[in-house]
Amino acid sequence: MKTLWGWLWRGIAALFILLLIYQLWIFAHVLWWIKFNPSTSAFMQDRLELMQDKNPDAELKHKWVPYAKISNNLKRALIASEDAKFVDHEGFDWEGIQKAYEKNLKKGRIVAGGSTISQQLAKNLFLSGRRSPFRKLEEAAITVMMEAVMDKRRIFEIYLNVIEWGNGVFGAEAAARHYYRSSAAHLSPAQAAKLAAMVPNPRYYDKHRQARGLMRKTGIIMARMNSAEIP
Repeated sequence: MKTLWGWLWRGIAALFILLLIYQLWIFAHVLWWIKFNPSTSAFMQDRLELMQDKNPDAELKHKWVPYAKISNNLKRALIASEDAKFVDHEGFDWEGIQKAYEKNLKKGRIVAGGSTISQQLAKNLFLSGRRSPFRKLEEAAITVMMEAVMDKRRIFEIYLNVIEWGNGVFGAEAAARHYYRSSAAHLSPAQAAKLAAMVPNPRYYDKHRQARGLMRKTGIIMARMNSAEIP
């Protein structure tokens, strides 16, 4: 019996060490990205693999652009749409999480997430799209890491450059060119609001660009943009 308990504790210790090494590996990436731009993300890699299953020559549309070369219209639209308290919170909007929980409880299914821009970025950079308690805990841990060592401007800059905006379309520059044949620097308020409205379901809206729900949400975002505070 003692031998069994001994092996059990050794297994737990080994698992803990592996988990610690994984967290350090993630933290090393976060530190590196303070100065250097990520070339890809977990979501990009997953999407590329799925696309190449159907077409081996498929490529993602993605081009990194610096923060200063992305329209303030898009920055305001995304904050108005995704995370109004972004510049003030420390990674988590507890009031938003509570409201999302109550809404999901009322509907009996997940209809709202309550995730901040920082949480979304953590998920996009490192994690899969599958929902699980472990994934949410890991997302929270990565969010804490990023908020501890990066300023809001850098977090937002990376977010703007890696989020998905259509089938194989990632980042603000690729989205601006894909939908408007423009650069991210020259997006109008209406264009920016529509792009922000697409973020929760980008591949669907890529195919249904005049969907009634998309147009309604675009109008709501435009009404909120002027009050959005950007880093």
